[in-house]
Amino acid sequence: MNTSPLIAQLTAWRRDFHRHPELGFCEFRTAARVAAELEKFGWQVAAGPEVMRADARMEVPPATEIAAARAEALRDGADPAWVGRFGDGLTGVVGTFDTGRPGPTVAFRVDMDALPVRESDDPTHAPAREKFSSGRPGRMHACGHDGHTAIGLGLAATLPALARDWRGRIKLIFQPAEEGCRGAKSMVAAGVLDDVDHYFATHLGISLTETGAVACGTSNILATAKIDATFRGVAAHAGVDPHLGRNALLAAATATVQLHAIARHGAGASRVNVGLLSGGTGRNIIADTATLKLEVRGETTPICQWMRMEAERVLRAAAAMHGVEIVLEDMGEAGSAPCDAAARAVVRRAAEKSGARSVVEFTPLGGSEDATLMMEAVQARGGAATYLIVGTPLPAGHHHPRFDIDEAALPQAVALHTEIARDLLAAT
Repeated sequence: MNTSPLIAQLTAWRRDFHRHPELGFCEFRTAARVAAELEKFGWQVAAGPEVMRADARMEVPPATEIAAARAEALRDGADPAWVGRFGDGLTGVVGTFDTGRPGPTVAFRVDMDALPVRESDDPTHAPAREKFSSGRPGRMHACGHDGHTAIGLGLAATLPALARDWRGRIKLIFQPAEEGCRGAKSMVAAGVLDDVDHYFATHLGISLTETGAVACGTSNILATAKIDATFRGVAAHAGVDPHLGRNALLAAATATVQLHAIARHGAGASRVNVGLLSGGTGRNIIADTATLKLEVRGETTPICQWMRMEAERVLRAAAAMHGVEIVLEDMGEAGSAPCDAAARAVVRRAAEKSGARSVVEFTPLGGSEDATLMMEAVQARGGAATYLIVGTPLPAGHHHPRFDIDEAALPQAVALHTEIARDLLAAT
């Protein structure tokens, strides 16, 4: 595939995914198209339970939501055979290209999920103006994952012809449910990273807003843990016999205040936030149930683990104080894996060879990303990993209804990743 058709195809893929956004563990149409394209380009394709462990997923949507997403994907033209491979939301896909010659394994990871954001219909918003905005109200690719998926397919189309004289293997990892840090853990648990020597996760934009710019790694990646706490008490009449009740909402409110009083860690940045508190059924009823949704973050994984331990201590103490039961559920997780110098050096060489307009060593992430769990898995085996950024102007910030990317960044990203593969796998 020469350059000009590839540019057109990258744009077509990106816009198709943009029109059909799907939330985490519901990416049936996206994953089916990815799998079919990988197969067409000659990749060995593994999908569903082959690349995800169901019990390691976090914050899985209700079965009714998954079923509705599956039906929607089929209605919108997804291949039923591939959709059937994804079961109840096991929407991960991995393509492998083996050169047949001994050598290292290089993995490129992209994410596929969208966000629960209603896209702007303002005619100055390019997807609206050019008629490829979301066709699914309340869902939108507001973080660039449609572009990431297109980049992965661009590599699938480009690399096989170039790899005839290379050595080793290439893995293209298409991950579901990055938003909320929910999907990577299940792919790590399934062993997808067990043979990977060099790992590269990719994102468009963030704080790098010039097309043609490349950041070899990211700094300020915060480890995180997302937790749901359910308090269960005893209902009673608030006027007649409140002493017979056990107030779950009061326990949750106590926990909310005390969670924000956790001492910050002296070894680095730490965060805690209660984002949702709900409970009770009426003003004259002692609340017998309450739900609290929170997250903790840390500059390093150990700091985050300490914050989590303290948060769980506060939650259980609040429940004990008010005589109610509590159930804690893990809803998301990410680490703070550093970007290795060796992997960053590969990106720098590849950026220079692919004609990047500017190259920086780091750009700050500022948030959390569960690609770090994959990075940690590779690093634990002695491999090298980095989380690189490809620049694009942003008309509005990530997760905003007017978010968009410069599609010229897509072929530049494919060229960059192609040079990364060449650097590591070309026979010498």
